[in-house]
Amino acid sequence: MLFPRPSIASAVALLASSALVQPVLAQVYTDCDPLLKKCPPNAALASDATFHFNSTPKASVWESRNQGEVKYSDENGASFIVARKGDAPTLRSRFYFFWGRVEIMMKTAHGKGMISSIMLVSDCRDEIDWEIRGIDKHDVLTNYFSKGVEDFTRGESHPVPGNLQTEWHNYTIEWTKDALDFYINSQKVRTLLPKDANNTQAYPQTPMQVSIGPWAAGHAGAAEGTKEWAGGEIDFNEGPFAMHIKSVQVTDYSKAREYVYGDKTGSWESIKMVEYVVPPHYLRPSN
Repeated sequence: MLFPRPSIASAVALLASSALVQPVLAQVYTDCDPLLKKCPPNAALASDATFHFNSTPKASVWESRNQGEVKYSDENGASFIVARKGDAPTLRSRFYFFWGRVEIMMKTAHGKGMISSIMLVSDCRDEIDWEIRGIDKHDVLTNYFSKGVEDFTRGESHPVPGNLQTEWHNYTIEWTKDALDFYINSQKVRTLLPKDANNTQAYPQTPMQVSIGPWAAGHAGAAEGTKEWAGGEIDFNEGPFAMHIKSVQVTDYSKAREYVYGDKTGSWESIKMVEYVVPPHYLRPSN
């Protein structure tokens, strides 16, 4: 049986007694939930930018989160290392985009209990995911969540030619108000239409950040269903475990300076785009 990865809502319930709680929640943590109160605007990318992770990225553009080491090299780009209990190294963009395209070149981490993840996450916890289990060398998972609400019926598995852990593969998300498309090596593997996401209510539709990094879903303290989904309990003696990201390309389809939630509905129609008077001078296509 294929168990879905818990959303932030279920992570609290499933992992409340585990040392894994903080790393899992930190990947989808929001500083201010606009569904509950008025929050600061989201800084927009407003451009097309490619980030090569052969060296430490600018802290003003990518924020490093959670325990664990990230090494940078020409050969493997950013190597996210999970070596011990509690490690879940994560890079999250400081910028947001509102409808757009994300392409990531990745090699996944090995090992039962390990998950390599690419997540697009919003302040109100809309979420679009690629997740690859360390026990899988030829299959990847796609999933989505809306407003942090758990739903274990939305995940899908997709076969991939070649080895996910030793070969580079391109994982792409194309996200608009009309459709959400997933591509692997330029081949479309899944399309989600808003009408098929609870009549648009469960469709991810708020400004997103890019969050990348591995996590140990099979930690000894995790719920049994989560460990089973992840392929079993992780054995750190088989580590360290490493997920590699060569590059990230992000295209923001809007050209706004920032995004403002107009109300507490979390609907795309409520998002106000504050335009630039002059073109943006930050976030040029470089590290």
